[in-house]
Amino acid sequence: MIDPESYVAPAYRSIGESLVRELARLMVDPAMIALAGGYPGPELFDREGLREASDQALREAPTACLQYGPTDGMLPLREAIAGWMHDCGTPCSADDLLVTAGSQQGFDLLVRTLLRPGDAALVERPTYTGPLRVLKVAGVQTLTVGVDAQGLDVDELESILIEARRGKLPRPKLLYVVPTFANPSGATMPLARRLKLLQLAVEHGVVVAEDDPYGQLRFEGEPVPHLAALVDQVPGARNWVMHLGSFSKVIAPGMRTAWIMGPAPLRRACTLAKQLDDISNPGFTQMTVQRYVAAGRLNAHLPVIVEAYRQRAAAMRDAIAEHLAGRFDCNVPQGGMFMWGQLRGPIDARALLKHAIEEKVTFVPGDIYFADQPDPLALRLSFATPSPQQIREGIARIGRALDRAQRG
Repeated sequence: MIDPESYVAPAYRSIGESLVRELARLMVDPAMIALAGGYPGPELFDREGLREASDQALREAPTACLQYGPTDGMLPLREAIAGWMHDCGTPCSADDLLVTAGSQQGFDLLVRTLLRPGDAALVERPTYTGPLRVLKVAGVQTLTVGVDAQGLDVDELESILIEARRGKLPRPKLLYVVPTFANPSGATMPLARRLKLLQLAVEHGVVVAEDDPYGQLRFEGEPVPHLAALVDQVPGARNWVMHLGSFSKVIAPGMRTAWIMGPAPLRRACTLAKQLDDISNPGFTQMTVQRYVAAGRLNAHLPVIVEAYRQRAAAMRDAIAEHLAGRFDCNVPQGGMFMWGQLRGPIDARALLKHAIEEKVTFVPGDIYFADQPDPLALRLSFATPSPQQIREGIARIGRALDRAQRG
């Protein structure tokens, strides 16, 4: 008898569950402190503002809220996003935008329209797991570029592209990069590296997918322009940059409102692919977000979120110094949601996680963020969801877990 499971495509039989989602299931235990998932602090959602915006949307535009809409997104929302992008230093028009259900959908659309099985793409080492899984399912060869405290190593990128031009490596068509407060490293690329990255993209014909979910969560230092804001400084770069923006981390991930901005031919291809995906984003959430942004509620509420993350990052930094000194080296980002670091050994992150769960605290072992050359000592800590007090206690529990692991 034929087993229907045998019909499942091999890529989906081998990809496995997301470890971050598996760890999230542990949160049914109220005693568990979550330093794993990149979930915004739920008490930081502007519930009143969103309730008013949703009431207004349904009252003023009931048909737009409840009917099918255009695949590229409701025009009022795209106009609101264009205004938000202008405020962020990257001018664009509503016609430059395609609304998506999260920036990961945007990346998936890019992969489906630009790459075929056997093609090559570049990612940071380490990088966010979502794109790694998308590329794996698509049958794409994944090449990696190292990351240091200043983000993507553009000199290593240049070496890889030169080797690819000589035929010694597959020629990459796409580069996925999170230039500002990267997930998981927390690193931010300085201006000089961004400009060189754009020059390399033009010279070697690589589409750059710039993912920016965290860029407006800066609590220290000076902002650095989006890659998309720099394209006119590098001749030809405008044709090679696809910007993936998102409201998930600054409004709410449950609204599933994000966008693609980039050259028209690539954006049109993504629009056609999206028609096969979901026809259009939900009108109700689009019109709710549009009214929320247009009313100025996002600009008014964002400082509340940023200040909370500043306090939580400081609590994590101080707790690491107190409880993990000499045993764990980590970055201290100027924004975003994550701290990334390495244990000094001999215990690796996977072994430590088992003891940490027994101590009622979670983190993410860093090896899942590598397409190759995984670092077993690396781990990611998120300071977004817990309170400062919970963060201090969570780090103390990791210290106790390390003690237990070393005794074991």
